[in-house]
Amino acid sequence: MTDRPDTRPRVPNFSSGPTAKRPGWTLDALSGAALGRSHRSAPGKAKLREAIALTRTVLRVPDDYRIGIVPASDTGAVEMAMWSMLGERRVEVMAWDSFGAEWVTDALKQLKIDPIVRTTEHGVLPALDAIDTKHNDVVFTWNGTTAGVRIPHDDWIADDREGVTICDATSAAFAMPLPWHKLDVITYSWQKVMGGEAAHGMLILSPRAVARIESHKPAWPLPKIFRMTKGGKLIEGIFQGDTINTPSMLAVEDYLDTLRWGQSIGGLDALHARADANARVIHDWVARTPWIGHLAVDPATYTNTGICLVISDPDVLALGDAVVAKVAKGMVDRLDKEGVAYDLGAYRDAPPGLRIWCGATVEASDLEALTPWLDWAFAEEKNALAAAAA
Repeated sequence: MTDRPDTRPRVPNFSSGPTAKRPGWTLDALSGAALGRSHRSAPGKAKLREAIALTRTVLRVPDDYRIGIVPASDTGAVEMAMWSMLGERRVEVMAWDSFGAEWVTDALKQLKIDPIVRTTEHGVLPALDAIDTKHNDVVFTWNGTTAGVRIPHDDWIADDREGVTICDATSAAFAMPLPWHKLDVITYSWQKVMGGEAAHGMLILSPRAVARIESHKPAWPLPKIFRMTKGGKLIEGIFQGDTINTPSMLAVEDYLDTLRWGQSIGGLDALHARADANARVIHDWVARTPWIGHLAVDPATYTNTGICLVISDPDVLALGDAVVAKVAKGMVDRLDKEGVAYDLGAYRDAPPGLRIWCGATVEASDLEALTPWLDWAFAEEKNALAAAAA
């Protein structure tokens, strides 16, 4: 019997997106928003330009990389790059989680460019050394949001590559180092590591990416929200705050607030350190807890943001996949009802289990308070199984 814990997480929000707001956030943080003003007005443009400038500072984006605020979150940013840049040469697409699988579908079934597809089960990386980054374009996620697996190093990306690398970094940006010199397109969304509001994506382009966009004419039509050139030249305004469609100035203000918070606590190093410390709480708990395990197979690939866990208790596993899924869902529902932890369930396309967000806006003390509740919830579900069997 596992006793019901006495201490609760102060903030029970462990969703993997939108994630918990930064510590101390209140609605007062939005008081400076340019509400009721056009995004093309002087105050509106100033806010958007500030968001781009602060992104460059906090994320340490190289000076010669363009940064744009684009529609449709990270998905929109990735697909803008794919539709605008691919088709010139052979493409390899990697997938070991649900969102990587979407980029495979885009390349294979929508763009129909006959890509080389490198897919594996959730939790396992493809063989990185087998990927030809010297000659081919490559599309991949740096950190698998639905698998808890991240790429552990950049040695596999050729320094003298002829193709471009398109990296979905939505749950990696601000939480782990990104090798800018190896990445030509970097995308993310505000609602992940920095706890911003959803709907907007960030598209960051290297000079090589810009050269590809300006020199390559896709064989397919481009919707308006994907168009980045005019007369064969990059529309520079997109990367200076002149957005393609109307952004939410309230969401922009929230993004500015979380960037300022990131600066105030010590910048990128501090953000990385917070995510690492948070993840360590969960990794250490898993290491000493026999009924739970990582979906990620190789410890070198364990993420420090959306940690994905699976039930490993032999008694429960022996009852079959349906029971495992029932126990996982029961735990999520039980903790939600208690008001202890919200949105802990695995992603709908991933194996049944738990997904616990450990990004920089979460407090380690809340994760420490959470783990006894996880033990309690599992014990309650297992006891319920035994009672039903009796």
